Amino acid sequence: MEEIPDYTLEIQIATRFLDEESEPESDRYVFAYTIRIRNLGRCPAQLLRRHWIITDGNGKVDEVRGEGVVGQQPRLEPGEQFEYTSGAVLETAVGSMQGSYDMVGDDGTRFDAPIPPFTLSMPHTLH
Repeated sequence: MEEIPDYTLEIQIATRFLDEESEPESDRYVFAYTIRIRNLGRCPAQLLRRHWIITDGNGKVDEVRGEGVVGQQPRLEPGEQFEYTSGAVLETAVGSMQGSYDMVGDDGTRFDAPIPPFTLSMPHTLH
């Protein structure tokens, strides 16, 4: 029988371009992303901090670090999930994001949950 690790998170990401908030003529492209975090491990864990690396189509990189997500530091029991929506503003029609969540288990174990890279793209800009 396969051993379930104490700390495993599944991270799913959906993105969308916010046409009504974007101003391409002013190099302002606004995107929303919805992230679902599911605790697949055996132990409860809490999200303490986030770290984002945001890269636009010109190769400009912004790093963002902060407490929690959308003003919360969700604690997830095994099998529980937390979903939130946030946003990013780029100077180009295409960019990418990746990062990690700084997590702590109920037993005090600290671990990073990597957020896989995902693309932000205005419709009809990527082929």
